[in-house]
Amino acid sequence: MTFPAARTLDGTYPRPQLVREHWSDLGGVWAFAYDDADEGLAQSWQTAGAAGRFDREIVVPFPPESPSSGIGDTGFHPVVWYRRTIGAGDLEATGVRDEAPRVILHFGAVDYRAMVWVGGRFAGEHEGGGSPFSFDVTELLAAAQDDGDPSGIPIVVRAEDDPADLSQPRGKQDWHHEPHSIWYHRTTGIWQPVWLEAVPEVAIERIHWTPDLVGGTVAARIRLSRPARDGAELAIALSYDGRPLGTVTVPATGRAVEATVPLPQQRNGQGYEELLWSPEHPRLLDAAVTLGADTVHSYLGLRSAAVARGRFLLNDRPYYVRSVLNQGYWPESHLAAPSAEGLRAEAQLIKDLGFNAARLHQKYEDPRFLFFADTLGLLIWGESPAAYEFTPTAVNRTVREWTDIVDRDFSHPSIVTWVPLNESWGVQHIAHDPRMQEYAASLVSLTRALDPSRPVISNDGWEHVDSDILSIHDYEASGEVVAARYGSAEAIDALVDGVGPAGRRMLVRGARDPEAPVMLTEFGGVSFVDRAHEVDGAWGYSAASSSEDFAERVGALLAATHASPVLAGFCYTQLADTGQETNGLVTDDRRPKAPIERIRAMVLGHAS
Repeated sequence: MTFPAARTLDGTYPRPQLVREHWSDLGGVWAFAYDDADEGLAQSWQTAGAAGRFDREIVVPFPPESPSSGIGDTGFHPVVWYRRTIGAGDLEATGVRDEAPRVILHFGAVDYRAMVWVGGRFAGEHEGGGSPFSFDVTELLAAAQDDGDPSGIPIVVRAEDDPADLSQPRGKQDWHHEPHSIWYHRTTGIWQPVWLEAVPEVAIERIHWTPDLVGGTVAARIRLSRPARDGAELAIALSYDGRPLGTVTVPATGRAVEATVPLPQQRNGQGYEELLWSPEHPRLLDAAVTLGADTVHSYLGLRSAAVARGRFLLNDRPYYVRSVLNQGYWPESHLAAPSAEGLRAEAQLIKDLGFNAARLHQKYEDPRFLFFADTLGLLIWGESPAAYEFTPTAVNRTVREWTDIVDRDFSHPSIVTWVPLNESWGVQHIAHDPRMQEYAASLVSLTRALDPSRPVISNDGWEHVDSDILSIHDYEASGEVVAARYGSAEAIDALVDGVGPAGRRMLVRGARDPEAPVMLTEFGGVSFVDRAHEVDGAWGYSAASSSEDFAERVGALLAATHASPVLAGFCYTQLADTGQETNGLVTDDRRPKAPIERIRAMVLGHAS
């Protein structure tokens, strides 16, 4: 079998590790309405007779707070509604045919709670602002077609996003009317792609790839939409650059199918590294998976991520992590990506600046960014957006969505570390409250249970309870102080055993794991704004007076981290200016604040 390689696509397909040839993008202009009085449900706005209620237009998938949406209203609007009609052309584009009669309506992400109707009939609901969801709408479409509305079949979405709900995982979205400090404008409603897709009666729904570098195999765990029929078989074919590597065919029983694909080439101990994935060599294997009439294309990377003896290990070799904090926020589109090309350019910019990694901060990023991280070669730390209070509701919501995201992103080789909590957000009293300690520890255990193949950090920055990497946040402005603070094992031991730079304990439970590497995972934050990019309330952890002063300050901090014989890596704050937080290496429109060659040399540790 020969299929087009998923990674040769341009990144427009919303789910890059499970690609079908035919699909219909529902992005573009939708009808839109605010429902500040929350009367839409009582008045049945989901029905055809309420179409006149939708008095605005919005460009999906951009949130209404953003200029790209065509609305740009940043006020408090807890409930919003969307409406779009689909016609025969939309359905034909999905590839509906006898072998693929089921039609699935997909949403990449809707913040925060969504209800969906098709043809006036309820399709389903979902809670979670960053996780994907879908509905089989086959019968709803058939019923709507029987209704015979010549204008098409309406899809209606009600989205609820209460800015005052502190138990809702929200990350950097501000609860104040105007952004303050390190928080930004809110993102309400649809902010990732919406699309239709036709599938067979029994379809491939999710693929998890787990490479075994030592054994020279790849394990596949595949979830089906429903149990396969008796006698059904599932086939997997792996290749690299058009060259077959391994195939396997196994019986498909139940909804979960497991298979192991041997890779004979990897038995050569002197040549097995030729196929391994890394930022320097982002080699990806193409995968064709077939079950009956359903064929999907996927990809994977042969790589391992672990820690040992105070070092981060990539493919079982010590690897120094040069990371940057990435908010994933654009002035024109906010949390939504401006385009697939914008996501590609973001990943390329990070590499051009000399970084080999990025920490996706307080956001579940669009999977297309992970696609570009996979293809261009960029390590990623996946992080959960935080709730701002500790309640059973906050715990339930965070755990449910975190579980969904680990499931969604499991197979991306770029992701090498999981970060379920950051700086004690949502667990502000973890040093004193055993309940919060148990919660943080349980998130680590849950993550390891779902994915034992990656390191996990319990609480990035400080107040760790059970972390594979001892991460420290330190916004000291002086390079000399940073050099002294991290210049020896003895200095770092004193810091870890005492109170950290932010006045927080580094450990709140258990002894320090001697195997855990120490990394400075937030530092820098130097603000600089030139006249062309002046911002009201410009803010940073320290400030520079000119481009030269900025480069010297940043350079001194980066040189201090590189000089440490103990640190196993770093994460500089931050990539781009975001709103009033003007401490980026580049402006909000991604223009470097110093010559890019100079920034790159500093990041690489080559600056003199």
